[in-house]
Amino acid sequence: MKQGSIFEPDGCPRLGEALPLALQHVVAMIVGCVTPAIIVAGAVPGGMDSRDKVILIQAALVVAALSTLLQLFPIGSKTKFALGSGLPVIMGVSFAYVPSMQGIAESYGVAAIFGAQIVGGLVAVIMGILVKKIRLLFPPLITGTVVFTIGLSLYPTAINYMAGGTASATYGAWQNWLVAFFTLGVVTVLNHFGKGIWKLASILIGMAAGYLLAIPFGMVDLSSVGQAGMFQVPTVLHFGVEFEPSACIAIGILFAINSIQAIGDYSATTMGAMEREPNNRELQNGIVGYGVTNALGALFGGLPTATYSQNVGIVTTTKVINRWVLGLAAAILGVAGIIPKFSALLTTIPQCVLGGATVSVFASIAMTGMKLVSTSEMNYRNSSIVGLAAALGIGVSQAQAALASFPEWVATIFGKSPVVLATIIAVVLNLILPKPRKEAKAEPAPAPEFQCPEAPEIPQ
Repeated sequence: MKQGSIFEPDGCPRLGEALPLALQHVVAMIVGCVTPAIIVAGAVPGGMDSRDKVILIQAALVVAALSTLLQLFPIGSKTKFALGSGLPVIMGVSFAYVPSMQGIAESYGVAAIFGAQIVGGLVAVIMGILVKKIRLLFPPLITGTVVFTIGLSLYPTAINYMAGGTASATYGAWQNWLVAFFTLGVVTVLNHFGKGIWKLASILIGMAAGYLLAIPFGMVDLSSVGQAGMFQVPTVLHFGVEFEPSACIAIGILFAINSIQAIGDYSATTMGAMEREPNNRELQNGIVGYGVTNALGALFGGLPTATYSQNVGIVTTTKVINRWVLGLAAAILGVAGIIPKFSALLTTIPQCVLGGATVSVFASIAMTGMKLVSTSEMNYRNSSIVGLAAALGIGVSQAQAALASFPEWVATIFGKSPVVLATIIAVVLNLILPKPRKEAKAEPAPAPEFQCPEAPEIPQ
């Protein structure tokens, strides 16, 4: 391997130069990658046992690492249809799927999530092949509405976690709120006053500070760490796979949306760090690769992954586009994923600490959605689309008893998560509502590129 510059896509830079840059990417996304797994585990009726919870976190890290490596080093790069974009991006478990996954886990268990994820992966493959035609259905107004709804729908999760978790005997205790607000305070201060690594790792540092404060209150139990092994590779079908039609529809719609949103991250990466737009082949192969890795990842218990916008931000800021640097970051994630003791340590984080750290992330997601919406003129038509989609999506999910007389599949698709209903309403209204006369006469222009966080996401 020839010596290469960190500012060039190919070539292997010195380890001393690449390692700090790789760790920067790991620090920025690792909390966001494992938190959805922890939330989903908590949504299982009766709670998931500690061993399975560790395996779910392990799989999240390992599959994120493999998905990233496929994007960096595509399979079949010299053929017409390759798997992977070849662009400097980082993949991780996405918060966009969390509301729907919570509902599915509560009703059908995690096996139904992975069955739906396989279907969703196939949807993403189709989206990748047809990306140029289908993306017209998702202009920034629609994607912004969806992202805004995702952020709003996650607020109750954060608040319940800040209070200690609904399954906890100490739910709502003042100690939980103290630790949660302390964690939130550290994150907020570092976000606004920190510089360099202090700002970049604000979520991680805030959680560490909250974790230490929680110890004197007896909130930390390290017994699971002692019981965990030193080395373990995720096994195939440990959680099983079930194809529940309503779950497949709900997750499939989200995969279609995230396939389009990935264009924003790919475009932000190339335009910000490489001074060009991604070509159609890169977009197609990147989204197809995203679909394939999600379908295969489901077999190993890895929850849905997507491009991470906070890592896109690092790439565009530093201009470091060397694929071996980001590949080293993926390797670090993979190594962490096959060490059960590391994953077990993450399961000991008190829920109030997670809530204090993630509430700002969810707020960031909602605000990003508003920014995307604001790129369109907020006339009466567009305001109606955003308002009705968000109102009905959030409203129905918060009043699930209103769907009690409907079949269970209706409640799963439209009532468990506001995102699906909000998306369908936004797309349909955008197609049928008449555009203002001035806008209707204008020549149609390609939808502007957009960037949406997954998690900050954690910082999506």
